[in-house]
Amino acid sequence: MMEKETERIEVTLLLEAIYQKYGYDFRNYARSSLMRRLEFIRNKSGYRYLSEMIPKLLYDEAFINQLLLDMSVTVTEMFRDPDFFNELRVKVIPLLKTYPFVKIWHAGCATGEEVYSMAILLKEEGFYDRVQIYATDMNQESLQIAEEGIYPIESIRKFTSNYNKSGGTGSFSDYYFAKYQMAKMNDDLKKNIVFTNHNLVTDQTFGEMHLIICRNVLIYFNRDLQNRVLRLFDQSLVHRGFLCLGSKESLEFTEIVDAYENVSAKWRIFQQKLQ
Repeated sequence: MMEKETERIEVTLLLEAIYQKYGYDFRNYARSSLMRRLEFIRNKSGYRYLSEMIPKLLYDEAFINQLLLDMSVTVTEMFRDPDFFNELRVKVIPLLKTYPFVKIWHAGCATGEEVYSMAILLKEEGFYDRVQIYATDMNQESLQIAEEGIYPIESIRKFTSNYNKSGGTGSFSDYYFAKYQMAKMNDDLKKNIVFTNHNLVTDQTFGEMHLIICRNVLIYFNRDLQNRVLRLFDQSLVHRGFLCLGSKESLEFTEIVDAYENVSAKWRIFQQKLQ
């Protein structure tokens, strides 16, 4: 019992140090996921106790940068869940085309693969020139990878398969060029993308969006923090805007559930209801 209480105090002090010093707030992250990541970082760093990392993260910039990278979720791929992108193509894009100009927010974009997927989809729908995409993440290192748009060539087979299953109308090879075992996304896909740092936990609204995509991020937050972020999204959407969550996430039992209707129940695509 004493050991568990001591560990709880260590975690509280560690998270408070990160928040007070750097403004990154992990205090309301889902406990089991948080502990797995902290134990991974502790083992990798060679410390016996979590509290031993506190002086290191306060004074060593390289250590805190790596800790933030390890704490962030960066598992993603091009056209991940191809049926989700097919649903977007069939059910959402035709409605977005009715606007003269559209703003899309990819929140928690990680290393950018899904952002480029969206750009390709919009390009194939003849709609990209009327869209501005905002791709945000709290992790600066992930954002840098996203902005460069360079990925290992061994990922391309999976990306191509996903693209084909998602209803892609062209050839995926037209959207990148390969060199030195890496694949670089074409520059024309980047022209309407703004990559910028935004922390869902501590930052404010990102206003007047027609579509917000935040997939498999909320699962790492506790209920209070989920509600805070969902209110942020709700306030950032235009009337009748669309919100896309991950397949394991839901609006059920949240504060905004009554304000949205299902566009795709399976793929967690929601639209604000008529008021």
